[in-house]
Amino acid sequence: MPKMKTNSGAKKRFALTGSGKIKRKHAFKSHILTKKTKKQKRNLTHFTIVSSADVKNVKELLCMR
Repeated sequence: MPKMKTNSGAKKRFALTGSGKIKRKHAFKSHILTKKTKKQKRNLTHFTIVSSADVKNVKELLCMR
């Protein structure tokens, strides 16, 4: 059997934390920033954890199942 390939886009976008959770960046921080407030842009800078509803799909893309 051939090996499973990790999804190239997913491996650039997600990272594992020490406790095994999946870390992601916020969307909407790349362009059209003039209409967004400073507070909005500042809060989009931080990383967050992938929601429980999406964990299964992300793990599949990263070949972790």
